[in-house]
Order: sequence, then C-alpha cells, then structure tokens
Amino acid sequence: MSETRAVLFSFWGVVVPSSPRAVLRKLEEQQALPDAFLSSLASGSSSAMTRAERGQVTLSQMVPAFHEECLKEAEIRGVTLPSDWSIQGLLEELKEATTDVRSAVLQTAAALRCKGLLTAVLANHWLDDSATGDGPAHLLCLLGGHFDLVLQSCRSGHRVPEPAMFSSALQHLGVTSQQAVWLDADEEGVRAAEAAGLAAILVENLSNALDELVRFTGVQAVTEDGPPAPCTPDGVSHGYVTIRPAVTTHYVEMGSGPPVLLCHGFPESWYSWRYQIPALAAAGFRVLALDMKGYGGSTAPPDIQEYSLEQLCRDLVTFMDKMSIPQATLVGHDWGGFLVWTMAQFHPERVRAVASLNTPLFPVDTSLPPGERLKALPIFDYQLYFQKPGVAEAELEKDLERTFKIFFISSEDSRNRPALSTAGVCARGGLLVGLPEDVPLSAMLTPHDLDFYVSQYQGRGFRRQLNWYRNGEENWRWMCSRPRGKLLMPALMVTAGKDPVLLPAFSKGMEDLVQNLSRGHIEECGHWTQMEKPAETNRILISWLQETFKKGGGVNMVPKL
Repeated sequence: MSETRAVLFSFWGVVVPSSPRAVLRKLEEQQALPDAFLSSLASGSSSAMTRAERGQVTLSQMVPAFHEECLKEAEIRGVTLPSDWSIQGLLEELKEATTDVRSAVLQTAAALRCKGLLTAVLANHWLDDSATGDGPAHLLCLLGGHFDLVLQSCRSGHRVPEPAMFSSALQHLGVTSQQAVWLDADEEGVRAAEAAGLAAILVENLSNALDELVRFTGVQAVTEDGPPAPCTPDGVSHGYVTIRPAVTTHYVEMGSGPPVLLCHGFPESWYSWRYQIPALAAAGFRVLALDMKGYGGSTAPPDIQEYSLEQLCRDLVTFMDKMSIPQATLVGHDWGGFLVWTMAQFHPERVRAVASLNTPLFPVDTSLPPGERLKALPIFDYQLYFQKPGVAEAELEKDLERTFKIFFISSEDSRNRPALSTAGVCARGGLLVGLPEDVPLSAMLTPHDLDFYVSQYQGRGFRRQLNWYRNGEENWRWMCSRPRGKLLMPALMVTAGKDPVLLPAFSKGMEDLVQNLSRGHIEECGHWTQMEKPAETNRILISWLQETFKKGGGVNMVPKL
C-alpha cells in the first residue's frame, strides 16, 4: 500500500455532523409533508438545488426556482403545502447546519498538517450571493485556515461523490488516489471513493473514525481530552511593525473578530502560544501573538532603559495604533502578565479586557523599594542574580540546548529529576549551577520545539531579554508617581498549583484591586501553563472570552465550535 500523503474530509456529515438530506427530512416532518417530498425533489439531476451546487445558478437564483419546483411537485402529487410555505426556513436550517463545525476535525487536520500530510474538505455548496450576513465568509475563512484545500462543488462544477470531484481534489493536492484517504458519513460516498482508488472510512462515529484514520496516517487521533493541535511557524501569518527607528515588533496573526494580543514571558517567544493561537482563532477572535521587545524577530537596542515598563507600555500602544486597534483584550504569561496588568492600570482606555497566566497583579508598595522586596522572598533570588549585565548572559548562552531543557520542564518532570531552583542563586554562583550537563528533554516539548527556541536565541543572546529584569527601581518610581485606581474592565487570573515561583498564594487579595475578576486554576501544572496544560488553558481562556464578549455583544460566534 502506498504511503498516505493526503486526507480528504467530506464537509457534510464529517466536518459538520448534519447533511442536507437530514435537514430536508426534518423539515418534511415539521411541515407534515410526505416522506422524501423535499429530499427527492432537491436531489434531482436538474433540480434548482443541484444546479446551484454545480455552480450553474447562484443562491439568489436558486431560491425562486426551487420554490416553483416545490409548488409544481405539490400540484402533481396532490400535496397541500402549508399556507405560509416558504423555502426560506429550509435555507436558514441549512445555513445553521454549516456553522456546527466539529473542533475535533479541525484539530485533527492541524495535527495531520504538522506531520506533513495534506488535508482537504470537499463540499457540496452553492454560491451565496444573498448578502444576508457574513456567516458563509466566516465558514470559508475558518476552513481555509485549517485545510490545504477547500473544494466547493459550485466552483469545480462537480458534486460529491462524483469521480471528477475526487480527481480535481487529488490534482490540486498533487497526489495519486492510492496516496489519499477519504472520510464520509454516506455509504454512497465511501463506495465512490473506493471505486476511484482511494482508501475510505465510513464515519458512523467520529471518534472511532479518527481512531481508524491513525492506521493510515500514523498520526495520533485528537480527542476532547487530548492536547490541542499547535500551529507551526509556517502555518501562521507573520508581520512586522516599526515602532520607531531601531525598534520593530514581530507578531504572528490568525483569525478574525475582536483582537486578542498574546504576550509571552521569559525566556520565551510567540511560539509559546502555539496551542492557543488556532483555538482562539477558531473561537471567533483575531489573535496576535507578539515576540515581545528584544525577543525573536522583534528588534530593539540593548540599552537597559528601553525595557522599563513605562517604555514597554508606550511601545505596545504604538503597536496598537499602527495596527489600527483602538482596544484589545490582553493576555499575558510571566513577564507578559506583568506587562498586561500594567497596561490595564496605566492605559485602561486601550484595554477591553485583561487576563494573566500565573502572574498576579501585585499592589504597588510605595514604602518598600523592589530590591528590598526581592531580598525578602528567597524564590526571587534569581532576579537579583540577573541584575549585573553580562553575568547571567554568559551562563545562559554557554549551551542553549541545555539552558532550554532546564527551563522548560513540567510539574511531572519536577517529580522525577532535579529541578531548577530560583532560590540561593547568588550564593551558589549561577542559576544552572549544580544541575546535570546532560539534561533530558521534557515530554512537554518536541525536538522541533527545542530547535525553534534555540534558533531564536542563537546570535542574539539573552542581553535584551534580561534587561526586562533590570528596571526594577525605575518601574517602581514610575508606578509610585502615577494614580492607581481599581481595575474596572473584565479580568481573568489563572493560577497554577505547581508553579514554584509565581505561587497561587500571591494572587490572594486581587479582588481588592480588580472589580470584575474571574479566576481559573489548574492544580497539576507548573510554570509553563500554556505549554504544559494547553487544553485546560484553552478551555479557561475561551470560556472567559466568550462570556466577556457575550455580555458586551461584541463577538461573532459563527461558525460554532
């Protein structure tokens, strides 16, 4: 058997659970029409609906034609149509069915593409020129972002399961029929695909079908409880915004809807949000994950003052200005969390809502300089070690692979091997001192993930990233000089039970600082929340975002997932 290179999904019955036939039967029952009255009429080779699916007429042309066909058929068969008969209800039911996109199929497609397989959706669709909303556009945008090919019957001139439809898809993908697998909920479609030389899976139960797909592809099936499929660097749009001379922000973008800016921490990259970007985009949001200042593709001078919170906030506001984003929901982790809380405090008019993973909103203590506060908390000793330029850089840059293997460990890893301790760093002469030279790779990362992080620091080093830690006194003086009211916008604080540095206890009392605070907690999770527990993180974020925008009436939740 040839190696599988492509997986083709039927839109009806697989990507969405319903089908036109099921919708027609439902309407027949509701209207007390004879069995198969609508379905037999619609499936006729010269019916208006079939011609629309072939692209011979548009939706606006199909509607009156199919209406007349129904009236004529009723007269021939002696069927009395309801007095308020209209096919508008049928169209609304069909449109609603197209929005019920199965997240497991999208995640499976993403997982297949990550492993180098091609994916396609084949759909019997008509050309929607009704100008009654952007639902079809959202659907096509969603599918186009998750599959290599979306082949619509109205554009190809062929319908599923005609052999020409399969041939067209295979030609577009550049594969042979022996290299492709077809998933369909209709037995006729399965037989047609097999006759065309494709392997085929009958989808009676989606989970079972995706398990069977593993036999052909070797790619593990995506389940509700399993990790979501990540995006890849070449699977997202990249952009660059010049903030001012010598300062440029690199970002990746996916989705449409209310903007959500993702801000990572130390020592990371936009790539740390790889599991969240596609999930948030599929949930109806425009996701922009930034390489924070001095990281990855974002360029900036090495001067320490460039990385003060005041300057970082100014730069983020400029980024939003140049992207024409008046307001955004800010989501941060680690240092990114510190930054988004600061934005919410000092630039509240630009923040629609704010969320932080692990990093709480610390109250400003005007009586205690930050250096003294750090000395009082042993687990923050590493930050004192980071203060002298050049020292931590030399240690962390010596062996980048070892550095990231030590940093990126899960709570489970910490139980089975020596973990990084952030206390006593100055006394022992280094953050990584005392740890093995040969460090195993956490199950939280793939070798490709490790390679990507290493590539982001090769030739760039750690100077700019560490400078975020070197503005403590400057940040404190600035914050002390500014008015600080209670945060009023919707806010979310997500704590991780096994974070050894940003302890959940540090978030106690945040309700006194934030009026509209929601909380999420993941007990069996360490510091790298969005990588260690991506499914749980996504559920918390998406639930909060949808609830926040539901109250504000600001998000288009089509298609449904």
